Amino acid sequence: MKKNKQNLKTVLAICLVFTLMSAPCMAQKFEGLADRPQMGWSTWNKFQGNISEEIIKGIADAMVETGLRDAGYVYINIDDCWHGKRDENGFIQSDAAKFPGGMKALADYIHSKGLKLGIYSDAGIGTCAGMPGSLGHEYQDALQYARWGVDYLKYDWCNTTNINPRGAYQLISDALRAAGRPIFLSMCEWGNSHPWKWARDIGHSWRTTPDIWCSFDSLRVFPEGYSQFGVMQCIHYNDTLRRYAGPGHWNDPDMLEVGNGMSTGEDRAHFTIWCMMASPLILGNDIRNMSEETKAILTNKDVIAIDQDALGVQGLCLCSDQGLDFWLKPLSDGDWAFAILNPTRQDITYALDWQKFNFTDKEVSGLSTDFDKTVYKVKNLWTGRQEGKTSIKSKTDRKITVPSHDVVCYRLTRNQK
Repeated sequence: MKKNKQNLKTVLAICLVFTLMSAPCMAQKFEGLADRPQMGWSTWNKFQGNISEEIIKGIADAMVETGLRDAGYVYINIDDCWHGKRDENGFIQSDAAKFPGGMKALADYIHSKGLKLGIYSDAGIGTCAGMPGSLGHEYQDALQYARWGVDYLKYDWCNTTNINPRGAYQLISDALRAAGRPIFLSMCEWGNSHPWKWARDIGHSWRTTPDIWCSFDSLRVFPEGYSQFGVMQCIHYNDTLRRYAGPGHWNDPDMLEVGNGMSTGEDRAHFTIWCMMASPLILGNDIRNMSEETKAILTNKDVIAIDQDALGVQGLCLCSDQGLDFWLKPLSDGDWAFAILNPTRQDITYALDWQKFNFTDKEVSGLSTDFDKTVYKVKNLWTGRQEGKTSIKSKTDRKITVPSHDVVCYRLTRNQK
């Protein structure tokens, strides 16, 4: 009798999969999951394939204990190499040695902490690390993720010869919708097919760059022909695409390398410009033993608020002057974020004249700084200090020094008379 019941369950599962596969294209992703850029943590940058249930639970505990969860980081994303084999009916299983309790129990544990579980797959026959991909199993995999209680899917693009990216990502989006559980879809095909032009209704974010690595400003090229970008290379690629981003659909210049070996100034600059670009904030360090300097960067609520601003406009590099890059981002309630990035190898002192930065954002928001007519209070978001007001007269307001590979970031709030 027990065997017959098990056979019946198997038959019903297979029937459900084929029913879902024959369903009409639903076209629309789950809405309401990405009103702000997603925040969380991923295994890949620090651990790559050396992952386990113990590590993931430890990270979940640390997310709560360090205050990261309360700062907004809610996703715990398991990247490549969690996979076991497919069962006799084609359903993917987790690696029993790495995850002896299974994914459903792990999801329950993460949810009990007020966090959400993310998982990883690939549109091809295999993942980038050679694990089973989702090609031909899209609806089965989506159903399995829903059963486990998964909340986020990063969907990669290795081993995809002769596959159409738009069709492949629409297929997994439809499969997730058919499975019935709201799951965030993070598209990761490195910007090769310009997904920002076609994926707004398919995914919630899309990669715009090759993979990042822990370097502020250098390219790492591998003999196989692919490369990894430093922080500055990712910025230059992503900065040109701001008109495609907004609530529900975000440009993704890849995960954060804060805490993985760059200097404190470089980490601060990296984090600030990601926030100025309204980028997803997916941590990649071992948060169980991070330094106080790293924690202070990652939990700076004023800077996070720039990223998570309700207006949802990606900022821009307005200009460069005397070696410095000047960034502006319109915010809700008439505020502006203003960041000064020093990408050079020397400290630079600059005489700041607000009138040089009169700007109307014709491309996206239509908003203007109006420094010639409006006075703003100036708050330094990294020191936490109020630093006076902007002037409506054309003169040097102050001299500032921006250290090499570092940043100054202000929130400008309209002065209420």
